[in-house]
Amino acid sequence: MVHTLKILQTEFLTHDVKRIELEKPDGYEFKPGQATEVAINKEGWKEEKRPFTFTSLTDDDTLEFTIKIYPDHDGVTEQIGKLEAGDSLLVDEPWGTIEYKGEGLFLAGGAGVTPFIAIFRDLHRKGELGNNTLIFSNKTEKDVILKDEFREMLGDNFINVITDEKPTGEAVFLDGFMDKDFLKDQISDFDQPFYVCGPMPFNEAMMEYLKELGADPEALIFEE
Repeated sequence: MVHTLKILQTEFLTHDVKRIELEKPDGYEFKPGQATEVAINKEGWKEEKRPFTFTSLTDDDTLEFTIKIYPDHDGVTEQIGKLEAGDSLLVDEPWGTIEYKGEGLFLAGGAGVTPFIAIFRDLHRKGELGNNTLIFSNKTEKDVILKDEFREMLGDNFINVITDEKPTGEAVFLDGFMDKDFLKDQISDFDQPFYVCGPMPFNEAMMEYLKELGADPEALIFEE
């Protein structure tokens, strides 16, 4: 079933990441980490569906998406970047394979952090964040989504990694991508669940490094 939902408000969280709050249909439920197919309710765009993750929680009164805008792609996210309150989106039913399976380490690259936002918010609301840790890699400091919220929720278990510039704030600088040696240095326990989400090259590299370092392939949770 496709729902036509009015946008209630929008705001840019970073220079290219937009938060969109929508009406929520009665009885619409999903699990933290799940996504859905979304299209813009305008002529020429209704069939252009793209997957986006819910960053609200299932018992919230509204739906929320946190979406990275790619203005140079001349596509759906560029159009989403122009949407305002009063416009509407076409939203399908929920789906997704990233689901919380217990305390572990979360590895995110850029906008790949979005499935983890609802998971952390849900655990935080329940007081069950425990020793969950997020290693969040971005090219520059201005790219970091919800840095203050992650710091507030996770404290020292939020490891903010910057790869393309030396950060001025509290962050780990890596000259290039996170590699196997970095993971070996940061992770003391490879007998735990690992949650991985980012661009495909990031996912493939992290999964390979984790397996080589002794992680159980069955404990690797990622979007299939």
